[in-house]
Amino acid sequence: MPELAFFTRVLDDAPAPERYRLAIEQIQAAERLGYDSAWVAQHHFNGNEGGLPAPLVLLASAAAQTSTIRLGTGIITLGMENAVRVAEDAAVLDALSGERIELGFGSGGTPTSFPAFGLDFEERHRAFDENFETLRHALRGERFGASDNLLYPPAPSLADRLWFATFSAPLAVRAGHAGLGLQLSRSQPRPADNPDATLSELQHPIVDAYEAALPAGAPRRVSIARSVFISDDHEAARELAERRYRVAPLARYQLGDEVDTLGRDDLLRKLDVHVGDVESVAASLAADSVLQRATQLSFQVHSVDPEHALILRSLELLITEVAPRLGWR
Repeated sequence: MPELAFFTRVLDDAPAPERYRLAIEQIQAAERLGYDSAWVAQHHFNGNEGGLPAPLVLLASAAAQTSTIRLGTGIITLGMENAVRVAEDAAVLDALSGERIELGFGSGGTPTSFPAFGLDFEERHRAFDENFETLRHALRGERFGASDNLLYPPAPSLADRLWFATFSAPLAVRAGHAGLGLQLSRSQPRPADNPDATLSELQHPIVDAYEAALPAGAPRRVSIARSVFISDDHEAARELAERRYRVAPLARYQLGDEVDTLGRDDLLRKLDVHVGDVESVAASLAADSVLQRATQLSFQVHSVDPEHALILRSLELLITEVAPRLGWR
């Protein structure tokens, strides 16, 4: 059975301190409910896109207020960071948490964020590659760069808990060759020649490429994310999702002016979101065939962004009602 994960982009409708408090409360609830891990994303500058520029800081607080749930980043934009400092912070956090940290990385996709870190967007892949090599050597307890120093505190097992997020098969091959975990998004850019392709149709070839590239004996780790909002009231859930998406910048970025003209069902389908009561969400997830290949299913209520109480209820219904129906528990 796949592991079940809760993912938050920390987008609750509140000032930053309250957002962070609510995110930790949601992580605590996920632990009580039996989720295996909880994940946060890193976004710089734009609070409407993602409310957390420093994910390891928030996870340190979450680690102090939980005891068993694993805590991960999905993702840290590594090219913008100092790789040695990320390794040091992650090693300290892993020690404090009882080795519960998972580290997901990516090259980043928001062009306007890079200049503040002295980088051009076109440099992101080079910067990521250089920093990832340094970080991985450091976590393995090896010397890195021109330094004779070794990472302290040592965290050699953390090097086996690294993930790489991608939208493409060539980068999935790189993740496979390196023995990393593969993180697939809840949304996937559609090719111009197949704008109505399903997520499964687009992501099966990526998983194929990853699996073919894994070295013999390397553990297969495939995390697949989906947007899921489950409610006791089917129509109320779908009405709320529609209302939020009609004004959401992310929805307009994905669909353009279609946000204003699509009917509710087509709008939610094109935004790759599973919304409704237990029966309808279980049916829509069952039809998503690539989920059968996941070793971890990562669920988020974003970008519907319901109120905090509805998030907690959705988490409960997902693991107590939907997951058993689909053989995940």
